[in-house]
Amino acid sequence: MVEDNLLHEVAITAIIVNRRKYLITKRSLTKKRFPGKWTVPGGKLETKDYINLPKDTENYWYNVLEKVLRREVKEEVGVEIKNIEYVTSLATIHTDGNPSLVISCIADYVSGQVKLQKEETDDFAWVNLKEAKKYDLIDGIYDELVMADKKRKGRKVEWKRSKK
Repeated sequence: MVEDNLLHEVAITAIIVNRRKYLITKRSLTKKRFPGKWTVPGGKLETKDYINLPKDTENYWYNVLEKVLRREVKEEVGVEIKNIEYVTSLATIHTDGNPSLVISCIADYVSGQVKLQKEETDDFAWVNLKEAKKYDLIDGIYDELVMADKKRKGRKVEWKRSKK
């Protein structure tokens, strides 16, 4: 049973678009969660991501998630992104009992060659929706790709299970 007062990990992910294709990465087999599964780049928010930066107002730091996502993407896959937009969010309780909140975004590829951080990822691919179906994606990632595709076409989106 999960306690109601547990703090959530907060993670943010990027569905990176380059010429109508999406960047997916294969998680390292050494990863505790979802080893060997395909996903999109991203990472966890940590206090150190903003605590040493100047505040944007007297009390607050703004655009913290966007800054974290840019850094995580650069570290994990070696590319620069821009035009970060919200797609959806999800909450889960992992098998280790830790709850997570994941914020999924879409972003445009700007520059850089994909260079994998080996302890994080083993492989990558640029895929369209049809090609994405062939990969062993973490549950829900294909649905997020579909949402991102619709969002790029100017349609409003809310999460729902897509047919693979």
